[in-house]
Amino acid sequence: MRMTPLAALVLASCSIFSGPSTVPLWNGNDLTGWHVDVPDADGKPDTPATFVVRDGKLVSLGSPQGHLITDASFRDYRLTVEYRWPGQPGNCGVLVHSSTPRRLYGMFPQSIECQMLHDNAGDFWCIGEDIVVPDMEARRGPKEKWGADEKDLRRIRNLTDGSERPLGEWNRMVIECRGDSITVWVNDDLVNAGTGCTADHGQIALQAEGAECEFRKLELQRL
Repeated sequence: MRMTPLAALVLASCSIFSGPSTVPLWNGNDLTGWHVDVPDADGKPDTPATFVVRDGKLVSLGSPQGHLITDASFRDYRLTVEYRWPGQPGNCGVLVHSSTPRRLYGMFPQSIECQMLHDNAGDFWCIGEDIVVPDMEARRGPKEKWGADEKDLRRIRNLTDGSERPLGEWNRMVIECRGDSITVWVNDDLVNAGTGCTADHGQIALQAEGAECEFRKLELQRL
Protein backbone atom coordinates (compact mmCIF):
# COMPACT_ATOMS: atom_id res chain seq x y z
CA MET A 1 0.00 0.00 0.00
CA ARG A 2 1.37 3.40 -0.97
CA MET A 3 1.97 5.75 1.98
CA THR A 4 0.31 9.16 1.73
CA PRO A 5 2.46 12.28 2.30
CA LEU A 6 0.61 12.94 5.57
CA ALA A 7 1.19 9.40 6.81
CA ALA A 8 4.87 9.66 5.90
CA LEU A 9 5.15 12.92 7.83
CA VAL A 10 3.48 11.41 10.90
CA LEU A 11 5.81 8.41 10.73
CA ALA A 12 8.87 10.65 10.44
CA SER A 13 7.80 12.80 13.36
CA CYS A 14 7.42 9.69 15.52
CA SER A 15 10.93 8.42 14.70
CA ILE A 16 13.75 9.27 17.08
CA PHE A 17 16.86 10.38 15.19
CA SER A 18 19.69 7.86 15.46
CA GLY A 19 22.24 9.12 12.92
CA PRO A 20 25.85 10.30 13.41
CA SER A 21 26.90 11.80 16.75
CA THR A 22 27.14 15.32 15.28
CA VAL A 23 24.98 16.45 12.37
CA PRO A 24 23.96 19.78 10.81
CA LEU A 25 20.19 20.10 11.07
CA TRP A 26 20.28 22.43 8.07
CA ASN A 27 22.19 21.43 4.94
CA GLY A 28 23.02 24.98 3.86
CA ASN A 29 21.13 24.72 0.57
CA ASP A 30 17.41 24.07 1.05
CA LEU A 31 14.80 22.99 3.61
CA THR A 32 15.29 19.25 3.25
CA GLY A 33 14.50 17.55 6.56
CA TRP A 34 12.08 20.28 7.63
CA HIS A 35 8.45 21.14 7.00
CA VAL A 36 6.58 24.42 7.38
CA ASP A 37 3.41 25.00 9.39
CA VAL A 38 1.89 28.42 8.67
CA PRO A 39 -1.81 28.57 9.61
CA ASP A 40 -2.54 31.57 7.39
CA ALA A 41 -1.39 29.55 4.38
CA ASP A 42 -4.07 26.88 4.81
CA GLY A 43 -5.90 26.56 1.50
CA LYS A 44 -3.89 29.45 0.05
CA PRO A 45 -1.17 28.06 -2.22
CA ASP A 46 -0.08 31.55 -3.29
CA THR A 47 0.84 32.61 0.26
CA PRO A 48 4.38 34.07 0.29
CA ALA A 49 7.07 31.86 1.80
CA THR A 50 7.85 32.42 5.48
CA PHE A 51 11.17 30.56 5.57
CA VAL A 52 13.73 30.89 2.78
CA VAL A 53 17.38 30.21 2.02
CA ARG A 54 19.18 33.43 1.12
CA ASP A 55 22.89 34.11 0.59
CA GLY A 56 23.86 30.88 2.31
CA LYS A 57 21.68 31.51 5.36
CA LEU A 58 18.36 30.12 6.56
CA VAL A 59 16.01 33.06 7.07
CA SER A 60 12.80 33.36 9.05
CA LEU A 61 11.09 36.31 7.38
CA GLY A 62 8.80 36.81 10.38
CA SER A 63 5.51 36.67 8.51
CA PRO A 64 3.18 35.08 7.69
CA GLN A 65 3.72 33.73 11.19
CA GLY A 66 4.32 30.06 11.81
CA HIS A 67 7.01 27.44 12.37
CA LEU A 68 9.68 25.51 10.54
CA ILE A 69 9.75 22.03 12.09
CA THR A 70 12.16 19.11 11.76
CA ASP A 71 10.70 15.97 10.25
CA ALA A 72 12.56 13.84 12.81
CA SER A 73 12.34 13.81 16.59
CA PHE A 74 15.33 13.98 18.91
CA ARG A 75 16.30 13.23 22.51
CA ASP A 76 19.44 13.81 24.60
CA TYR A 77 21.34 16.32 22.50
CA ARG A 78 23.19 19.61 22.47
CA LEU A 79 21.91 22.02 19.81
CA THR A 80 24.07 24.94 18.67
CA VAL A 81 22.24 27.79 16.95
CA GLU A 82 23.95 30.85 15.47
CA TYR A 83 21.56 33.68 14.63
CA ARG A 84 21.34 37.43 14.13
CA TRP A 85 18.86 40.22 13.44
CA PRO A 86 19.73 41.68 10.02
CA GLY A 87 17.39 44.64 10.48
CA GLN A 88 14.89 45.70 13.10
CA PRO A 89 15.16 43.21 15.99
CA GLY A 90 12.10 41.46 17.30
CA ASN A 91 10.77 38.05 18.26
CA CYS A 92 11.79 34.53 17.33
CA GLY A 93 12.56 31.31 19.19
CA VAL A 94 13.78 27.73 19.17
CA LEU A 95 11.20 25.18 20.31
CA VAL A 96 12.39 21.85 21.71
CA HIS A 97 10.43 18.67 22.46
CA SER A 98 7.83 19.86 19.95
CA SER A 99 4.89 17.55 19.25
CA THR A 100 1.21 18.41 18.70
CA PRO A 101 0.91 21.12 16.01
CA ARG A 102 -1.02 24.31 16.79
CA ARG A 103 -1.45 23.30 20.43
CA LEU A 104 -1.73 26.90 21.66
CA TYR A 105 -3.70 29.75 20.09
CA GLY A 106 -4.06 27.67 16.94
CA MET A 107 -0.42 28.50 16.18
CA PHE A 108 2.25 27.18 18.57
CA PRO A 109 3.17 23.47 18.69
CA GLN A 110 3.32 21.76 22.08
CA SER A 111 6.88 22.34 23.28
CA ILE A 112 9.25 24.28 25.49
CA GLU A 113 10.36 27.48 23.80
CA CYS A 114 13.88 28.80 24.27
CA GLN A 115 13.22 32.47 23.66
CA MET A 116 15.18 34.62 21.22
CA LEU A 117 13.13 37.82 21.63
CA HIS A 118 15.61 40.71 21.52
CA ASP A 119 16.81 41.59 25.04
CA ASN A 120 15.07 38.47 26.43
CA ALA A 121 17.14 35.65 24.94
CA GLY A 122 17.02 32.58 27.16
CA ASP A 123 13.56 32.88 28.66
CA PHE A 124 11.56 29.64 28.76
CA TRP A 125 7.98 29.68 27.50
CA CYS A 126 5.85 26.67 28.40
CA ILE A 127 3.60 25.62 25.53
CA GLY A 128 1.56 22.61 26.61
CA GLU A 129 4.68 21.27 28.36
CA ASP A 130 6.16 22.45 31.67
CA ILE A 131 9.51 22.71 33.42
CA VAL A 132 10.82 23.67 36.87
CA VAL A 133 13.62 26.15 37.65
CA PRO A 134 15.11 27.50 40.90
CA ASP A 135 13.50 30.66 42.31
CA MET A 136 10.38 29.77 40.38
CA GLU A 137 8.02 32.28 41.96
CA ALA A 138 10.47 35.15 41.50
CA ARG A 139 10.97 34.29 37.85
CA ARG A 140 7.47 33.12 36.92
CA GLY A 141 5.01 34.75 39.29
CA PRO A 142 2.42 33.42 41.77
CA LYS A 143 2.40 29.63 41.92
CA GLU A 144 -1.37 29.34 41.63
CA LYS A 145 -1.16 30.89 38.15
CA TRP A 146 1.52 28.58 36.73
CA GLY A 147 0.55 26.44 33.79
CA ALA A 148 1.17 25.64 30.15
CA ASP A 149 -2.06 26.75 28.52
CA GLU A 150 -3.77 29.97 27.55
CA LYS A 151 -4.13 32.51 30.40
CA ASP A 152 -1.53 30.66 32.53
CA LEU A 153 1.80 32.15 33.54
CA ARG A 154 3.94 30.36 30.98
CA ARG A 155 7.02 32.60 30.88
CA ILE A 156 10.06 31.77 33.03
CA ARG A 157 12.49 34.67 32.92
CA ASN A 158 16.14 34.09 32.08
CA LEU A 159 19.02 34.63 34.48
CA THR A 160 20.86 37.45 32.75
CA ASP A 161 19.23 39.72 30.11
CA GLY A 162 22.03 41.47 28.28
CA SER A 163 23.90 38.40 27.02
CA GLU A 164 23.16 39.21 23.37
CA ARG A 165 25.67 40.73 20.95
CA PRO A 166 25.14 44.21 19.46
CA LEU A 167 22.52 44.30 16.72
CA GLY A 168 23.75 42.90 13.42
CA GLU A 169 26.34 40.64 15.06
CA TRP A 170 25.97 36.87 15.35
CA ASN A 171 24.69 35.31 18.56
CA ARG A 172 25.36 31.74 19.65
CA MET A 173 22.65 29.90 21.57
CA VAL A 174 23.41 26.43 22.91
CA ILE A 175 20.51 24.28 24.14
CA GLU A 176 21.27 21.05 25.97
CA CYS A 177 18.41 18.59 26.43
CA ARG A 178 19.37 15.70 28.67
CA GLY A 179 16.65 13.48 30.13
CA ASP A 180 14.08 15.80 31.71
CA SER A 181 16.47 18.77 31.95
CA ILE A 182 17.00 21.70 29.57
CA THR A 183 19.96 24.10 29.87
CA VAL A 184 20.51 27.17 27.72
CA TRP A 185 23.57 29.33 27.12
CA VAL A 186 23.71 32.56 25.07
CA ASN A 187 27.18 33.66 23.97
CA ASP A 188 28.66 31.39 26.66
CA ASP A 189 26.51 32.88 29.47
CA LEU A 190 24.31 30.42 31.34
CA VAL A 191 20.89 31.98 30.85
CA ASN A 192 18.46 29.25 31.97
CA ALA A 193 18.35 25.74 33.39
CA GLY A 194 15.35 23.64 34.31
CA THR A 195 14.50 20.10 35.35
CA GLY A 196 11.39 17.99 35.60
CA CYS A 197 10.36 18.78 32.04
CA THR A 198 7.13 17.04 31.11
CA ALA A 199 8.67 15.87 27.80
CA ASP A 200 12.09 14.41 27.05
CA HIS A 201 12.02 14.22 23.26
CA GLY A 202 10.34 15.70 20.22
CA GLN A 203 10.86 17.72 17.09
CA ILE A 204 12.79 21.01 16.94
CA ALA A 205 11.12 24.10 15.53
CA LEU A 206 12.10 27.64 14.55
CA GLN A 207 9.60 30.46 14.81
CA ALA A 208 8.44 33.18 12.50
CA GLU A 209 6.97 35.71 14.88
CA GLY A 210 7.06 39.11 13.21
CA ALA A 211 10.75 39.95 12.72
CA GLU A 212 13.33 38.76 10.21
CA CYS A 213 15.97 36.51 11.73
CA GLU A 214 18.93 34.85 10.01
CA PHE A 215 20.50 31.51 10.94
CA ARG A 216 23.92 30.37 9.75
CA LYS A 217 24.37 27.29 11.93
CA LEU A 218 22.01 24.66 13.31
CA GLU A 219 24.11 21.77 14.55
CA LEU A 220 23.02 18.91 16.77
CA GLN A 221 25.34 16.74 18.86
CA ARG A 222 23.90 13.59 20.39
CA LEU A 223 24.72 13.07 24.07
